Amino acid sequence: MKFKPTSLGAALACLVLLVATAYGQSADKRILTLDRIFSSSEFRSETFGPARWLDNGSAYTTLEPSSDNRETRDIIRYETATGARSVLIAAASLRPSGAAAPLVIDDYAWSKDGRKLLIFTNTKQVWRQNTRGDYWVFDIAAKKLSQIGKNAGASTLMFAKFSPDGTRAGYVRENNLYVEDLATGRITQLTRDGSKRIINGTFDWVYEEELDLRDGWRWSPDGRSIAYWQLDTDGVPDYYLINNTDSLYPRIITIQYPVAGQTNSAGRVGVVSAAGGITRWLQVPGDPRNNYIARMNWAGNSDEIILLQLNRRQNALNVSLGTARTGQVRTILNEKDDAWVDIDVEDIPWLSDGKRFLWLSERDGWRHVYVANRTGADPVLITKRAFDVVSIEGVDEKTGWLYYIASPDNATQRYLYRTKLSGSGETGRTIRFTLLLNRAQHRLGFSHLLDHQFAAGGGVGPSSGSSGGSRAGR
Repeated sequence: MKFKPTSLGAALACLVLLVATAYGQSADKRILTLDRIFSSSEFRSETFGPARWLDNGSAYTTLEPSSDNRETRDIIRYETATGARSVLIAAASLRPSGAAAPLVIDDYAWSKDGRKLLIFTNTKQVWRQNTRGDYWVFDIAAKKLSQIGKNAGASTLMFAKFSPDGTRAGYVRENNLYVEDLATGRITQLTRDGSKRIINGTFDWVYEEELDLRDGWRWSPDGRSIAYWQLDTDGVPDYYLINNTDSLYPRIITIQYPVAGQTNSAGRVGVVSAAGGITRWLQVPGDPRNNYIARMNWAGNSDEIILLQLNRRQNALNVSLGTARTGQVRTILNEKDDAWVDIDVEDIPWLSDGKRFLWLSERDGWRHVYVANRTGADPVLITKRAFDVVSIEGVDEKTGWLYYIASPDNATQRYLYRTKLSGSGETGRTIRFTLLLNRAQHRLGFSHLLDHQFAAGGGVGPSSGSSGGSRAGR
């Protein structure tokens, strides 16, 4: 049989058509492509969370793909004791009016009573993390979804949080603080001087880089006031970066960035009424450009603020209490080190109705737990064993026990310990539990575990000494 001669171009066209046909038939099964790797969820690893505790740890919620649409996620409730699973909020309930699809949940938080859900979505990157976006509130009883700050530009809200009573939400927008009434939608602007130079309620590059700070405001426990950081970046030198990756021509990006020894931002902390008004600034001593306010929170009540002031060399720390009403500040604790002082402190546990608090310090050469006094008396050593405390996990004041994590023998193995809060006879009273730590790594869940597992001397198989036990699950 003879074939009619064809041109080379026609032959190549036929070949391309055959290859394209074969590719179309097998691309999803046998051919690995960039689109399959990066533009689809086919190879995305399984994730857990974000998880949040409910009902003082008796249950928790997490996000899981919806059975109706695997590209959307339901909010699932699990009972801690039994593992029973239920769909608390279906993804379909989180579709805004007029939208084609439900909200994509980047993060979420529950109101204290568990009746409202705050959803963080449409997020954008600020410095290193996605901390700017849109926020929506879902009322479970009313099954109502509403956006807060809806008159603002897209993805301009930061660090929204429910008030303690769940009736309002506060947030940062373009370096100013706002409070919004969830029932009426009425918005109260608390600060008005926010600009490129003045930053309220969040931070500049240095505070995030050096101190891992991003969220710069706190509700008072009674919900009547807000404490916040303000940074003045005036005088911080500009650093110029060349961006030659996302366009045909390179462009200059300007960032205020103090090279070592150059001018830092000036940081201070103020308190303002959640209903609006003037800010009362705390009178923290020292040059604000050569000292950092490394941590700040309400000091176990709505009258005082606890401040951790760190010098620029980061080897001297002053712990102070500031009075919200007057702005007066007094130092109650000092830490110094020839090298540097560790400030791995997020939430300070308060004891005795706020008269005392737990404090992690390396002042004796080990990272140990102390009980410090609000009056400024010398802190009392609680953990006396010759190993570092990794973290404080829980306190049971009723029975006088402190629970903490330590790795005395092997850094890859973390164990749960308990010891008496009094610090007396610690060598004979320290107990190590054979417990996988993923059951106790969240404070609220740990409180639930205390109530059910550790009653009457600990029912999960305690062992004394510093050897044996299970390998950590964290």
